[in-house]
Amino acid sequence: MSALTDALFTDAEIARHLTAEAEIAAMLRFEAALAEAEAMHGVIPAEAGVAIAAALRDLTIAPGDLAAPTLAAGVPVPGLVALARARIGAPFGDYLHWGATSQDAMDTGLVLRLRTILEILEARLRHLVGTLCDQAEAHADLPMAGHTRSQIATPITLGLRIASWLAPLARCLDRLAELRPRLLVLQLGGASGALSVLDEAGPAVTREMARRLDLALPEKPWHTERDRLVELGNWLGLVSGPLGRIGADLILMGRTEAGELHAGQGGGSSTMPQKSNPVAAEALVTLARRAAGYAGMLQAALIHVEERDATAWAVEWQALPELIVGAGAGLGHAQTLAASLSPDPEAMRRALNLQGGAVEAEAMAFALAAEMPLGAAQALVKRAAATRPAETTLAAHLSTLCGQDGLTPPPEIRHGPAPSRTLVETAIAQARARLA
Repeated sequence: MSALTDALFTDAEIARHLTAEAEIAAMLRFEAALAEAEAMHGVIPAEAGVAIAAALRDLTIAPGDLAAPTLAAGVPVPGLVALARARIGAPFGDYLHWGATSQDAMDTGLVLRLRTILEILEARLRHLVGTLCDQAEAHADLPMAGHTRSQIATPITLGLRIASWLAPLARCLDRLAELRPRLLVLQLGGASGALSVLDEAGPAVTREMARRLDLALPEKPWHTERDRLVELGNWLGLVSGPLGRIGADLILMGRTEAGELHAGQGGGSSTMPQKSNPVAAEALVTLARRAAGYAGMLQAALIHVEERDATAWAVEWQALPELIVGAGAGLGHAQTLAASLSPDPEAMRRALNLQGGAVEAEAMAFALAAEMPLGAAQALVKRAAATRPAETTLAAHLSTLCGQDGLTPPPEIRHGPAPSRTLVETAIAQARARLA
């Protein structure tokens, strides 16, 4: 990332929990809890547990001091343990990290930070879902032209369009609740995941550590089982993707020739005074595309062979933080846009009247089907659309053709919200139930 674009594509509040300083602090929390749990169960002397916890409580290690050791070892923990042991001193320093391995400290440290990060993301997601509920309700009866495959299709309402943004994001709240207990679990396995150094005290130490850190207990150490983190990456992608869809819709609806819906504060051009570029909406699309790539990249971490695989593990270090800060940034942009939606009903009416009101062609065909086979009715409406004079509406031209064929013209069809209102109300009700 660049300081020039960080405000668009990262999130300062969340990134704070992904810094080297935050990682070091979380790993030191792991080491303190490990020492205290081991001391409680007689694995190390009681005095060692007290001394280690006291020393680590106030210990600050600068990331720069771990740069060279990390380059040498491929992970920061050996350097961190060496510096912490020097701080603790004899005779208790050697009991630090007793029976643990680097991955235990790093994975548990990550999970501790993810707990806070997920609280931030959930709060933002809930806020956004609530705002979209309000907007869908406010515009449930505002008619506009629906589009399929980029072409005008049939009438819908703006409320229904917003409901289609809302529903997948609301479902992400369900997914997060299901994900949390699988993700927020302790990692303690020792060198090869067998807790061999702790021997029979292993289960008791693990339980006490989980209690102290307020984490769940896994079935077993999960060094090579990366599905938890991949599931998180997939969830982040499932949040970012619908946010990107919102951005893409806003870009299309806000185009100069459409002007149906505007949101946020547009950005200017370096040379074109009239421009108001949809910067935040564009950022949502970019973040969604980036998330799709990183989520796929994270899948490679599942190929984590034998008892530890640094080639797979390191993939997570690159992909997961980007997914996290991207989702945080996207939720921030989306909230700003959702709160500032400004529709133009007149522009929406113009779109409904394009091609002589062809948006009602489907309804006309089904109305004619009352006195002829549906296929024949559709063929007649299609002929009317193809031969309609520019100054004539489709309904008027269809009436002319019906008269020529001795048929009763379909009744006048007016744009109305009734068919979609129930759908909008249902989407809103289900989303609000998730927020309760």
